[in-house]
Amino acid sequence: MTQTFQLTGRCLCSAVEFSFENKNLDHPSACHCGQCRQWSGHVWATVNIPLAALTFGKGEADIKWHRASDFARRGFCGTCGSSLFWHADGLEKHKDQIAVALGALKAPTGIKLEEHIFVADKGDYYDIADGLPQKNNN
Repeated sequence: MTQTFQLTGRCLCSAVEFSFENKNLDHPSACHCGQCRQWSGHVWATVNIPLAALTFGKGEADIKWHRASDFARRGFCGTCGSSLFWHADGLEKHKDQIAVALGALKAPTGIKLEEHIFVADKGDYYDIADGLPQKNNN
């Protein structure tokens, strides 16, 4: 049985701090779509958690949201610009989940990527060679 513990994360400047338990984690993946690469500067690695499980130690009001599409928004720190969240609030089946940036989490996380998604859109400057499944769409 896996031990339950709190995972904590923050933006670069520490204006936003958040946490959630390491249970009900879903779909740790690396997204290679053009939007995610522009958003993060490279590959966007996240894990989905229940939206209700996300709590803020500070800075919730500092989060700014960018409407990236008709069905999703991207959350970032309004002070330093760190990319933190992706929320498909316009999709009924996903609106109760939020994707949290793995790079914002304090180690150790115990989380391992399971797959790469939208690899048909990946940048031409890198290869994916870790042996994980690669999907062209989600």
